[in-house]
Amino acid sequence: MLSKKVEIALNNQVALEAYSYFQYLAMASWLDNNGFEGASKFIYNQAEEEKMHMMKLFFYINDAGGFAMAPSVTETSHDFPRFQSLFNTILEHEKNISSSIHELVNLALAEKDFTSFNFLQWYVSEQLEEENLFRTIVDKIKMVGENTDGLYLLDKDLANMAATPNRPLNSDMKP
Repeated sequence: MLSKKVEIALNNQVALEAYSYFQYLAMASWLDNNGFEGASKFIYNQAEEEKMHMMKLFFYINDAGGFAMAPSVTETSHDFPRFQSLFNTILEHEKNISSSIHELVNLALAEKDFTSFNFLQWYVSEQLEEENLFRTIVDKIKMVGENTDGLYLLDKDLANMAATPNRPLNSDMKP
């Protein structure tokens, strides 16, 4: 049974993951409308992954004896000055999500909720992957700068990454 503190914190994380989903949708739309087809597909896939993260938490809360709350989501940004700033925003957002997950892990330990602690280990590993992925993309964007040929090739690389994701998006989600 979840403590009330852990239940509230997990529901807050559900809201953060929902915000991530909608923010990534907005970013994918911006990319689509600015000629970055490959990056758009890649970020649409990332949005679906954020939705899966949200649903995984949602189901866990109910399975662990809590009450999962469908979050309201504040409006996300739809304007980005440049390709690079969009990906910088993603990297910073993923760092914030990692920090939030770490706080949840600490809370689960403080509450002696070892089941939630164990459940959250997947998110700890996942966030390491996410930060590394976006740090690598940001580094590549820095290498090419505003060079249109470089951005074109990077967009193609992101299209290839979208076509061959390294893990199934919905493998751990209930139907």
